[in-house]
Amino acid sequence: MTTSTASPQQDTVRAILDHHERLGRTMADHTLTIARAADQLTAPYDRRDKLVAFCADEIIPHAEAEEHTLYKAAEDLPEARLLLRAMLREHVVLREKVAELAAARTPAEAVGAAAAVNALFQSHLEKENDLILPALVDAGVNLGALLDGMHEILGGHASEETAAGTDDDGHHCTCGGHDAHPGVPGATAEVADGELDVRVLAHGQRHQQIFATFEALRPGTAFVLVNDHDPKPLYYQFASLYPGEFSWDYEESGPEVWRVRIARP
Repeated sequence: MTTSTASPQQDTVRAILDHHERLGRTMADHTLTIARAADQLTAPYDRRDKLVAFCADEIIPHAEAEEHTLYKAAEDLPEARLLLRAMLREHVVLREKVAELAAARTPAEAVGAAAAVNALFQSHLEKENDLILPALVDAGVNLGALLDGMHEILGGHASEETAAGTDDDGHHCTCGGHDAHPGVPGATAEVADGELDVRVLAHGQRHQQIFATFEALRPGTAFVLVNDHDPKPLYYQFASLYPGEFSWDYEESGPEVWRVRIARP
C-alpha cells in the first residue's frame, strides 16, 4: 500500500490545480452544449443562460478571490509584475465577454460569445498554472496560509459536481472519459509488473493513487500508468508540483488505452 508524502505546500498546489481543472472542464462542457444546440437548430438560450450563471456564480468570484490573494502575493515578485498586469486586464475582458454572451440575440452570437469566453478562460488558467503558481512556490509563499478557507480558489463548491466525476467522499476528477469507464466502486489499484492500472478505480480516486505511487518512487525508478483516456491534464499538475523531478513518456496513445511511463530521474 502506497502512502502520500506530499508536503502541505504541494497539497495546496494540487487543490488549486484540481479546482482549475474543474472550472475549465465545466466551462468547456457548457460551451460545447451551446454549440451542439445550434448545430441541431435548437435555440441555445437556456444553455447560454446556464453558462452565464456559472460565470456569475463561480468564475467571476474565483477571479476576484485571486486578485486579493495570489495576485496580491505575486506583486512582490519583480518577474511577475508585467504578467500580473496582463492577467488583471484579462479579468476585465472576461467580464466584458460574459456580458456580451448574456446579450447574445441569435444562436450564432451565442455560440461565438461562448467560444470567446471559453478560449479566454482556458488560456488564463494555463498562465496561472504554468507561470503564477510556480513563481509563488519558488518564492516560498505559504499558499496554505494565504488561501486558508477560500473555496473560490481551493474548490469545494457543490455546483461543480454537475460536470465532474464524484466519488463517495466528494472528490472530483475532470480529465474526461467518465462515461466510458466509470470504475468499480470500492476497487483498489497497486503497481503490478511495473504498471499502475487505474481503470478499475472510481474517477475521484485516480489522481490520489497516481500521485501517491509517484511519491513512493525511488530515484531512477518508474511506473507505467494505464488509463482509459488521455491523462494530459495530469501532466500539467505534475509539472507544477514536481518541476524537474519527473519524466513523462507516452508508450500507447489510445483510442481505448493510454500508457504513460512516469519516472523519477
